[in-house]
Amino acid sequence: MIGLAGAAVLSPVDLKAMEEEGLSLFSQLSKKEIDEKYWEEIKSNFILADGLRYFNNGSLGTCPDYVVKATNKFRQTLDSFPSKYMWGGWIDNKEEVRKKAAEMFSVSKENIALIHNTTEGMNLIASSMDLKDDDEVLLSNHEHSSARIPWKYWQESKGVKLVDVDLPILPESKEEIVDKFRQAITPKTRVISIVHVTNTNGMILPVKEISEMAHEHNVLVAVDGAQSMGMFKIDLDDLACDFFTSSSHKWLFSPKGMGIFYARREAQTLLKPLIVCRGYHTKTIRRFENYNTRNLPELLGLGAALDYRDLIGQNRIENRVYELKKYFRSQLSNTKKFKFKTPEGDDLSAGIQTVEVIGRTSREVKNKLSKEYQIDCRPMSSHGLNGLRISLAIFTTKADVDYLVKALKKIAG
Repeated sequence: MIGLAGAAVLSPVDLKAMEEEGLSLFSQLSKKEIDEKYWEEIKSNFILADGLRYFNNGSLGTCPDYVVKATNKFRQTLDSFPSKYMWGGWIDNKEEVRKKAAEMFSVSKENIALIHNTTEGMNLIASSMDLKDDDEVLLSNHEHSSARIPWKYWQESKGVKLVDVDLPILPESKEEIVDKFRQAITPKTRVISIVHVTNTNGMILPVKEISEMAHEHNVLVAVDGAQSMGMFKIDLDDLACDFFTSSSHKWLFSPKGMGIFYARREAQTLLKPLIVCRGYHTKTIRRFENYNTRNLPELLGLGAALDYRDLIGQNRIENRVYELKKYFRSQLSNTKKFKFKTPEGDDLSAGIQTVEVIGRTSREVKNKLSKEYQIDCRPMSSHGLNGLRISLAIFTTKADVDYLVKALKKIAG
């Protein structure tokens, strides 16, 4: 059942209508057959501009109307009594959001910190590691700059070596990727820092297998989960990594500037807060989110986004993402005018698919899609991709995919 976390403390603002809307939405969605009309109704929950076909969720997600309204209600409540809600009035509410995030990952809430984004989490990890001259950190050559630069800034000046592991664009198996890291490990390797789903071509890295292999060599594993959290089910205990950081404004559809950070209990002792103020000495994971004054309405809005996700259901969301992937690929796979730059297997890719229009530059095609068809997607030119990164989310309908495919075929000639 959906509900705003700790609604009882929100007495300065009347939330009765908001709660009734949530219950009504729950009733509608829980009783409906899961067909294309269902997903069209899901799309109607989002407030995208008229005529826009949005395939750029990998850059920035959109919030469903419910989350927008909930966050605005929290903002009004804060401004009705600022000192009360900023410093203490919402303690229980914050803990409820932490609990919901932990449940999504199947871990203890004592392993979860509520931060701003993936970049902050990567800086927290990279700044904390007590590495020495000639130690090594392995990164894939598909790491986002926000996952690479923190290591460069905090560790390279100490003589720590950052070693790139080149990944195949179209691996045939997970083991092919694991082997790349296995071969790169040396006695000087201390950390493997990897992306879970690449932002370039949507390739899923086998984090569990890499983590298990790394731990055999006493190597820590840090994961950039910006493109995976919310796209499919993640059990972090099973994934076996030491650290996992992600932005919730992509595939969780939360307010912007919110993120979730995970650290295994034993690994938390290795971390040092990026920002310190009163309470910095606490031994709990909360010391990594101690900003004194912060945007609490956005944090509680993350709780509303997790509620909305629960309305639809984890398995239902994951199944839909893979359904859209197969539907999109099936319409372009039988022509020589297009080439997929994303692995096809479901264990190697999900809701991000990168496709090249043969004979056209990715920037040229992106501009045509935007100007002539009101389609937004991301051109990818690195790694020899020359492709369009297409993000397929739960607000994407098959009619949207049909419209995109028709546009691509016209541009391809």
